[in-house]
Amino acid sequence: MKKRNKKNIILENIRLLNAGAKGVAIGRTEEGKTVMVTGAIPGDIVNVKVKKAKSKYYEGEAVDLLEKSPYRVDPKCIHFGVCGGCKWQNMSYEKQLDFKQEEVYNNIKRIGGIDHFETVPILGSEEQYYYRNKMEFSFSNSRWLTQYEISSEENFGNRDALGFHIPGMWSKILDLKECFLQEEPSNTIRLAVKEYAVKNGLDFFDVRNHEGFLRTLMMRQNSQGEWMVLFQLFREEKENREKLFQFLLETFPQIKTLVYAINPKANDSIYDLDINVYFGEGYLMEEMDGLKFKIGPKSFFQTNYKQALELYRKTLEFADLKGDEVVYDLYTGTGTIAQYVARKAKQVIGIESVQEAIDAAIEHAQLNGLTNTTFYCGDMKDIFNDEFLANHPKADVLITDPPRDGMHQKVVEQILKLAPQKVVYVSCNSATQARDLALMKDHYDVVKILPVDMFPQTHHVENIALLLKK
Repeated sequence: MKKRNKKNIILENIRLLNAGAKGVAIGRTEEGKTVMVTGAIPGDIVNVKVKKAKSKYYEGEAVDLLEKSPYRVDPKCIHFGVCGGCKWQNMSYEKQLDFKQEEVYNNIKRIGGIDHFETVPILGSEEQYYYRNKMEFSFSNSRWLTQYEISSEENFGNRDALGFHIPGMWSKILDLKECFLQEEPSNTIRLAVKEYAVKNGLDFFDVRNHEGFLRTLMMRQNSQGEWMVLFQLFREEKENREKLFQFLLETFPQIKTLVYAINPKANDSIYDLDINVYFGEGYLMEEMDGLKFKIGPKSFFQTNYKQALELYRKTLEFADLKGDEVVYDLYTGTGTIAQYVARKAKQVIGIESVQEAIDAAIEHAQLNGLTNTTFYCGDMKDIFNDEFLANHPKADVLITDPPRDGMHQKVVEQILKLAPQKVVYVSCNSATQARDLALMKDHYDVVKILPVDMFPQTHHVENIALLLKK
């Protein structure tokens, strides 16, 4: 049933049947029109406030929960539903995996037009909480207020906050009391920083007026329990900075290195900032199956260490190297996968567009004593061209791990020209992966796929596909 008033449309008694792209729940009206709903999970029966009405579908949010899904569980975090970081925390983990696997299979079949492949069951994460090794938080002198707080007309006094941006509200920061994504002492350090800063009158950042002192806090840890803390400061206040840093180092012996950057820019990106080392070496060391990696403040490294290790192991398993193969690794990043397979290959050639990542890949190869890896920097669609193929040995195996947008069509065309016997396609977006596979299906058979859950409590899922030349 549909109710209207001047401001909105309410769809009543919508039974949500499935999960769709970006974690929305999918239902249908009595007339059979698709309804994509936020704020609910499959199995719920809800009333839906329509945000967007199209000829073939509605988009809306659940406003009344009429009947609870059998898949519902109590969310662990008090901030659930506000911070937006763990949208599936109210769904059992078993059903999260089911829906993720179904999304991958449906994308490969529907978008890729590929039907016959082995479907390896999704690889779930051993840890559903405390799995992230890196978290970033923002300071604000004007914390986000709930509608209840606003309507109470109470004077809240100090509104300093340290936490997450409210989704879709760039200037609003949720003051975070707890978070279950990073293990301790992450919460304790964050709360101690805020308490110290408030007690000592340190200025929290004012994003609208672009002023203040404390701007962002990033924490990173390795599998050995060593921690890196990075502060972005809007301006230098040497005495205040050093007192804060000394307080942290005296309170938390787990901090292996403490670094900072002065950032007066309009954005919080650290990649063009100079990093100053206050304590320690300015980096952490990580080890994965005997390989060592140097992780700095700007380094890209998989945030779920344990599951990343499983992802790399499965990628190597899919490649099934015998030791005499030439392997291309496209979108190599800091060369993690490249070095993981190099010990089983004759030669590995990695390509990446970010120079800092390539520098790290070369450094890591030297650190690990690998002499059979070569890395090149450039935009993939430009550097991976006919001249590159002519000047390098033909690949027996090609591994590709592109960003969410997938591969540029020119890159796909070059892979088809190169014609390796085997392609292992690692993806963080099975929809764009399926699009790319469709472009390759006349030349390659998709033999099997393996979804991998890197981010429990969210809708995100990785996928590994094995392709063999026809």
